[in-house]
Amino acid sequence: MRDEAIAFLKDLRETIIEAFSALEKNGRFQRKPWQHHSGGGGEMAILRGDVFEKAAVNFAAVSGDTFPMQDGLGPYTATGLSLITHMHNPHAPTVHMNIRYIETKEKQWFGGGYDLTPMGFPYGEDTAHFHAVAKNTLDPFGSHLYALFSQNAREYFYIPHWKKERGVGGIFFDHWHTGDLQQDKALWKDVGKTFLEAILPIYRKRLPMPYSESEKDKQLQSRAHYVEFNLLYDRGTKFGFQSGGNPEGILCSMPPLVKW
Repeated sequence: MRDEAIAFLKDLRETIIEAFSALEKNGRFQRKPWQHHSGGGGEMAILRGDVFEKAAVNFAAVSGDTFPMQDGLGPYTATGLSLITHMHNPHAPTVHMNIRYIETKEKQWFGGGYDLTPMGFPYGEDTAHFHAVAKNTLDPFGSHLYALFSQNAREYFYIPHWKKERGVGGIFFDHWHTGDLQQDKALWKDVGKTFLEAILPIYRKRLPMPYSESEKDKQLQSRAHYVEFNLLYDRGTKFGFQSGGNPEGILCSMPPLVKW
């Protein structure tokens, strides 16, 4: 299962990189491999251009003797794909996606999801489209799953000190193991494969929009809450640091510019 998960994630990553590259007018992904101290490693892929102020589409497959953040699980292997976008145009939202597979001696599980964060300029039709794709993806696996996973996202991407969600939601699941490994794997793969369907129509609609200096300023101020969540609350950030991951890769989610 680990080898299959790694192969799927690598293929999906290249598909996403190709799709993002097709939107960019000036710039290409710069790739940088890294090694994990206890086994495995990964590769960062960073794009900075005229459309994407910054996009990161990163892959990792690591192993260790003690599972971080959870005692008693012993040796583990973990593989995942994570991405973030920060757009020049403030009308084009930030999007985040992460899917991962983790295996220990006694258990294995899937996790991930995707969520949308407008940076000061939310559009109801964009939110509706994003959630519709998520619901259509999950419904074949159970009519209750979209409600469950979207509630998970609302709770997970909540910023306690501001008493609000980070963005307009999406779907999130973790430690997903129903007992039917093949079904769980199929759901996990479909979440990854439908990510571009969820975000590309939004970008094609918003990227041509004109914007003012004051709108750009509003975007930079909105990014502050995104940074605060990722540094204070995000479990992926904590897992990365506690597992001895690559700091540069872990902090790829940070926008190039932000205001407080």
